[in-house]
Formats: sequence, C-alpha cells, structure tokens
Amino acid sequence: MAAAYHAPLKDIRFLLHEVVGLQRVAHLPGCDEVTPDVVDAILEEAAKFAGEVLAPLNPIGDAQGCELKGGEVKTPAGFKQAYQRYIEGGWSAVGADPEYGGQGLPELIAAPINEMMASANMAFSLCPLLTGGAIEAIHLCGTAEQKRQYLPKMVSGEWTGTMNLTEPQAGSDLAAIRTKAIPEGQHYRLFGQKIFITYGEHDFTDNIVHMVLARTPDAPDGVKGISLFIVPKYLPDEGGARNDVHCVSIEHKLGIHASPTCVLSYGDASGAVGYLIGEENRGLEYMFIMMNLARFGVGLEGVALGERAYQQALAFAKERIQGSEAGKKGGPRVPIIKHPDVKRMIATMKAQVEAMRAVAYYCAACLDNGLRNPDAELKQLEQWRSELLIPVVKGWSTETGQEVASLGVQVHGGMGFIEETGAAQHLRDARITTIYEGTTGIQANDLIGRKLGRDGGAAMRALIADMQLTIEQLNSSGNADCKGVGKSLEDAVHGLRNATRWALDAAAREPAEPLAGAVPCLMMFGTICGGWMLGQSALVAAARLNKGGGDEGFYSGKIKTARYYADHILPRASALRHEVMHGASSLMALDEAEF
Repeated sequence: MAAAYHAPLKDIRFLLHEVVGLQRVAHLPGCDEVTPDVVDAILEEAAKFAGEVLAPLNPIGDAQGCELKGGEVKTPAGFKQAYQRYIEGGWSAVGADPEYGGQGLPELIAAPINEMMASANMAFSLCPLLTGGAIEAIHLCGTAEQKRQYLPKMVSGEWTGTMNLTEPQAGSDLAAIRTKAIPEGQHYRLFGQKIFITYGEHDFTDNIVHMVLARTPDAPDGVKGISLFIVPKYLPDEGGARNDVHCVSIEHKLGIHASPTCVLSYGDASGAVGYLIGEENRGLEYMFIMMNLARFGVGLEGVALGERAYQQALAFAKERIQGSEAGKKGGPRVPIIKHPDVKRMIATMKAQVEAMRAVAYYCAACLDNGLRNPDAELKQLEQWRSELLIPVVKGWSTETGQEVASLGVQVHGGMGFIEETGAAQHLRDARITTIYEGTTGIQANDLIGRKLGRDGGAAMRALIADMQLTIEQLNSSGNADCKGVGKSLEDAVHGLRNATRWALDAAAREPAEPLAGAVPCLMMFGTICGGWMLGQSALVAAARLNKGGGDEGFYSGKIKTARYYADHILPRASALRHEVMHGASSLMALDEAEF
C-alpha cells in the first residue's frame, strides 16, 4: 500500500524563517499579519488537512477515476466531500483579495500550502489551481461589475474556474484557434470546441466559470485577434439559466485520473453566452496573467510529487531488508538504504527536492515584491527576477520532479512497478507536469527568446551578482563542506555567465542558434539556482551549528545535502553548458530525411 504523507514542515519553516526570510515580504503593504507565529499556525493546519483528508483519497482517485454520464462528471468517492471541507477551512481564499472575501496572504505563504495539497493529492489540487488563475484574470482585467458578480463566489470556492485555451487543430499554437464570439447586445455568443480543459465539468460545485479564448468576426489573424471571455456554466444574469456549454467527453489519461480532463463544446444550440474581459483582441495578454500563476503552480507540483516520491522511497529503503553490507559477506541482512547505490538514489532525491523547493519559495518572494513593493525601482527589479525564474520553476522543477519520481520507482525495485505500492502513481502523475501550461521547450524558448534578452541580460547579470556574493561567503566559511560547495558553485556560475553571454550574442546573429540549446540552458540555469539556494542553506546551517544548541542533526544534514548536491548534481551544469554553446551546429546539420 502507498505510504502516508507527512508534510515536511521542518524544511518548509527553515526556508521561510531562515533562508528565504519572511522579512522579505512581512514589510510589504497588506502583509502586516505575516508573523512567524501566524504563519506556523497556518502551515500546521494545512499539513493536517493535506495529510488526513487529501492524502488518503489519492490512491482511491487513481483507481476509480472520473465518470461521465449524460454530460455530467462524477468524481471519485470522497472527493466532493473533501472539496467542501477545503472551502469550509478557507483554503480557497488564502491568497485572494480581502475585498472579495480573501485572506490576502502573500505568495510566499500560499506556495507551501499549495505544495502540501499537491503532494497529498495532485489530482484534487488542480481544481483550486485553475480557479486561482481565473480569479486573478478577472481581478486584474475585469470590470467592476464582473468582479462584483464573480469574485466573491469564486474566492469562497462556491464556484470554480477554468482556462480554455487550446483546440484540436491548435495544440500549443494558439494563433490557430477557431472558436468564434459573435456580438449580441451586451454579451457575445460563442461557438467552438475546447480540449484538455482541467475540471471543465465536475460535481464539486453548481457553477463553473470558464475563461475562454475566442475570435470576434472582424478580428485580425493570428494571436493579435484573440479575445478573452467569461463563459459561466450557469448564467447569473439570466436567473441561473443553463448556458450552451457542455462536456462531450473526458480523456483517459496516463495519470491524474481523479482530475477530469474535458472536451467542452460551445454553441451546440443558440451559442454560449460570454462576456468580454477587457478589450477585444487582447485576450492572449490577459490569459498570460492566468498562465504565469499556473506555470508557477505547476512548478510547485514538480516539487510536491518529488517530495511524495522521496518520502515513500525513503520509508521503503529503511524497511526493506535485503542482502548484507558491502565488504561484509555473510553478515546480517540489512535495510537496502545501507547499500551505496540505494543511498545514492535517496540522497539524489532528497537534494533535488530541497533545491527545487528553495528556488520555488525564493521565486514566490520575488513575486510578492514584484506585486506589492512600494519602491518602484525595487518592484521592477523583483518583477523581472520573478519573470526570469518562473520558466525555471516550471520547466526545471517538473523535469527534475519526474526524475525524482522515476528514482522512487527504482528504489522500490520490482515492487515499484506494481501499482499497489503507489510509487508508480507518483511517476504517472508527474509525467503531465512537463507538458501542460506550456511544455519544457516552450518554457525554455520563453527564457532564451524573451526573458534573457529583453533587457540585454541585465536581470540575469543581477542574479549572477547575487550568486557571486553567496560564493564569496561560502569560500570564506570556516566549514570545509561550505568551502566545497563554494568551489563547485563558483565553477558552475562562471559557466552560466559565459553561456548567457554566448546566447545573447548568438541570438543577435541567428535567433534559431540559441533556441537549439534552449532546454539544456534552462536545465543548466535551474541546476545552478538549486545549488545557489542550497549553498545559502548551508551557510545558515553552519552559523546555527557554530552557535550551538538547536537541532544539530537537522542543520548538519543541510550542510551535507548541499555538499552532496555540489559533488553529484552541480557538475551536470558543465555538460549542459557545452551542449548550449556547442550543440547547435550538429543538431541543425541533421536533415529531416536523415532521421
């Protein structure tokens, strides 16, 4: 049977209080109540809900899946009741504007809550994730009336929201969407079909508020002709009448079986009533408001599933008795964690999960400052840094989370391939994270093609300068392991600086050249960011140990984990840098006919 989930509260608190620092957001407007005591109490309750309510439903949802009958979706046993407990606990309102019933907590606090929910039950957590994106789009781009009508019920969780982007012929190419929006008085009538709509139909709530991309009759071709519409399942303006939008099928998927992925049909009869958000032809711009938060949320799923897989593999490795220790032939049989290669896999899982979590939380603090900081210059710098990091959080964390989940199966051996252990579910669920809300390739192209070059590399240079400060602190530390981390990180950051310079120069010559190595560049950047954050963790831990007292085993483990990452994971950055700077010519030389 799948192992229980226990939220990693000690590591989460360490990051919030000692590494990323609550003080980075506690001084911001609207964050007056973000104190250590309040935050710890919230995290305790979130951990309890995730572990006791959501986690037990995870294998049930995987086994049962969702069922579509007569256009209505029935979720697995216990899910609807869990959702009611979720909204009664106020979890749907954590980060939302207090004006509409939200708690107004910063992203740095919402992030660990969302991580815990996704670790416990990723399929369940997808519904609130998409609702949060829809809330943000209406909040920033909707009219006062639209906010009044939709936000209170969406923030409370009484209604949920979706993102309706792609269509059968479009895939990731949104310029190819064909859904039409015909003006009719104060609203529009929508006709078309949308695919891959997460929680597009379900039994959690009565109403579902769809955020739909469509084209008006006179819209220009391509992405410049896309508009964004609110299309509710039931029309509040029409006394709750059923709108002309229906679920025609749900997908049979590799994983996340308890999350209904729907095909929605708009306008089978008179047309689905929709309400324009903002101005016509600016829909893609508005949709990226939702997409940005969703991409960060999916990056957290990489962290979450990696944590869940790590916990299960660690428990198994400590309990599974097999063989004797190396060099002790004929000795007593021991738990498999005593075997060097199993220990290597467990250490790799631990180091990568902690690195991913630290980078994600750091990015969350940047998001908060980019939104709330009263200093205009600092606000801009933090916004640019968060935008630079979000493709990394999304792309690198999900690719790494998938690797960690695969190692979890490997640690279990043959039993990992058996569904009853639960290890396989984590791998199956993780597989989608590198695909939806923009594939890893799309994230990498965004990083290389937009985020890196838009300011001539200034945001990256500023981040590298901060990394250099950490390197100097590590190199001057009295702790030998910290010095070792500093040396490895210094080599990696030097390579990052060279690769960044090369990518900017190459883009000026031939845009396709750096794009050929975009994914290796993203993975290199993420790997180095992870080493940077673990280096900071090691410095904090070393200072704690020097003072004496406290949890010496915990802090010692932080230093050793950072050293392990520096010795085993950071060296990958060198190979990735070579691929970025020297791999384009051999790739582009391959003709289609030669495959």
